[in-house]
Amino acid sequence: MLKVGDRLPGGTLREFVEVEGNGCSIGDNSFDIGKSVAGKRIAIFGVPGAFTPTCSAKHVPGYVELAGEFKAAGVDEIWCVSVNDAYVMGAWARDQKTAGKVRMMGDGSAEFARAAGLTLDRTANGMGIRLCRHSMYIEDGVVRVLNVEAPGKFEVSGAQTLLNQIKATA
Repeated sequence: MLKVGDRLPGGTLREFVEVEGNGCSIGDNSFDIGKSVAGKRIAIFGVPGAFTPTCSAKHVPGYVELAGEFKAAGVDEIWCVSVNDAYVMGAWARDQKTAGKVRMMGDGSAEFARAAGLTLDRTANGMGIRLCRHSMYIEDGVVRVLNVEAPGKFEVSGAQTLLNQIKATA
């Protein structure tokens, strides 16, 4: 499992982009993780699935609400990562009103989840392998803070907790 001090694993995440620009076409776009985190400070939170109850009611809204405070603390971007395709993540982004605040990144084949060692097996519930609920703070590709939830819990990965940890590392 990924730990503090480790480099974020390489790979590709996919994002549904609503507006053409910055080299991105409208629709499904792929992003190299290593290139995307280089030289940046990024808050990342992972969730088991788009449109699921805790993720939609608590996890995403907290990061959307505190996006300005993350920026004031020096965070360049906030990413939500889930084992869903970019189209589902795009629809969820519209539903959660994340535009300009949180990038909704799809890990459709759970490649990032597996590489990071942050998987959750929800096969018995018909959901397959998922990303476990977590939050992390990355500086230039290196994990500085990592909070991993126990299965079924939402206690340590919320926006306010990560924001407080980021402020404490400054």
